[in-house]
Parts: sequence; structure tokens; C-alpha cells
Amino acid sequence: MKVDLHTHSSVSDGKLSPSELIQEAESAGVDLLSITDHDTCEAYTNLRSLKSSSMTIIPGIEFSTEWKKTGIHILGLNIQLDSDAIQTGIKKQSEARLIRAQLIAEKLGKLGIKDSWEGVKKIAGESVIGRPHFAQFLIDSGVVKNMNQAFDKYLGAGKTGDVKQYWAPYTDVIEWINLAGGTAILAHPNKYKITRTKLLSLLDDFKTAGGKGMEVITGKQTLDVTEKLALICQQKNLLASCGSDFHQPGLSWAALGNVAPLPLGCDAVWESWNL
Repeated sequence: MKVDLHTHSSVSDGKLSPSELIQEAESAGVDLLSITDHDTCEAYTNLRSLKSSSMTIIPGIEFSTEWKKTGIHILGLNIQLDSDAIQTGIKKQSEARLIRAQLIAEKLGKLGIKDSWEGVKKIAGESVIGRPHFAQFLIDSGVVKNMNQAFDKYLGAGKTGDVKQYWAPYTDVIEWINLAGGTAILAHPNKYKITRTKLLSLLDDFKTAGGKGMEVITGKQTLDVTEKLALICQQKNLLASCGSDFHQPGLSWAALGNVAPLPLGCDAVWESWNL
């Protein structure tokens, strides 16, 4: 079975509309899919148009939060979309994103980069504003040449646009997901640039707060990384998830549906759902 439980549409910072994403997933032979846009479930507004005859769609979301001053992401999978808890969470995160975006624009302005707020709003349209929209503005304005340069110089960790402090606590995020009947999964743990000791501590706190699983495979990664994360997942008695972290076509390291099978010994998160 081909599983991809971590994808993004144009509702947040992806390039494809929800319907286009589903069509691409079908073409890629995906059997189990979740659209996990950042801090929003807007992709699922019209579920009828998103239904698929060839695969099962799992309602999902990706929340931004922090753990001990480290920015982390938590996936909420198999959630009830009409849950009051999820809707409350989305509202709070939307407010936080607005404040964060305005602050990024203000900081860029102090560097002499003008009109980024108006420019980003035009680029984002109805989508949730995020750093990729600022990156596109910087490209369009000729400040940088590409996305990598935008993050390396202005938006990445420790740079001017790296603003995290407005997110809801990770304990609140996990509670929203649990109250919505979902499964809280720590997303892409290998991307946080923390030591193994800190990752183990993060997972302990994550479990204590009610988190249930971790992403063992995120996109195209080395076998060594997969084996390391699978072992940690088993040691911590967590459910295992996997996803491409797809944002747009043409990126081989995050291609839709291009996710290796979970290693033997992992308890797949979808096996805990009544599908």
C-alpha cells in the first residue's frame, strides 16, 4: 500500500489546489492520502469535490508550535474537521500567523526591503500567509535569486524572518488534536537540527502531553536516517507515520507519493484507525 500522510496544497504553501493534488496523488498510485496544510483545514471545505474513488483521504492538518524555544511541527491526522477544538486552534493559529507575518514585514522593512506586507498579501491571496510567500516576494523584487537564498539570507533559522514566539504551546496543539479524535504525530523529527538526546527528551515531553506518534519517513531520506528514527520510534513505543511533505511538482526529494515503506517492527499509525 502506498501511503502519503504529509502533503500541502495551495491553501497553505503548496502549489497545487486541493483537487489538483488529489488528481496527482491518484496518478502517483497513492492509496492513503492526507492533505496537511499549515494551521488550516480549508482544503476540506468541500469534501464532496475531494472524494476519490481510488484512494482513502484522511483529514489532516499541520500545526506550528514550539518546544523549549525550538520550532516544531505537529501533524493532526484522522481528525474530525468540525471539532470545536480544531476550529479554536485554527483561529488562534491564524491570529498568530497574522501577527508573525506583520512582524516579519516590519523587520524586513528595517533592512530596507520595502512594501513586503502588501506584496506578500497579493502573492498569498486566500492562502494562509507563510515564509514561502515572503521568499517569493524577495525573488519577485530581485532581492534574492531563489527560495534557498531567501531562506539562507532572510527567512531561515536565526535570520531576520525567523519569528516563532507567537505559536500556541505544543501541549495545547496536542490537546486540540486529541479532542478532535485525531492522532498527534511529531512531523519530520530529523529536520530540527537538535541532538539525539534532545530529540529523545522532546519525544518524552510529546508523549506526556498526549502525543501518539512520530514521522519515521519524510520524503526522500537516507536508509541510515530511516533506521535511526525507526529504532527511536520503537523504543519510545510510538506509532509510526510517513509522508512526502509534498509542496510542488518537480522536487525529487519531496515527490508526491514517493515514500518508502515503513521498516519492519514499526506500528503504522493507520493500523490504529477504523478505516
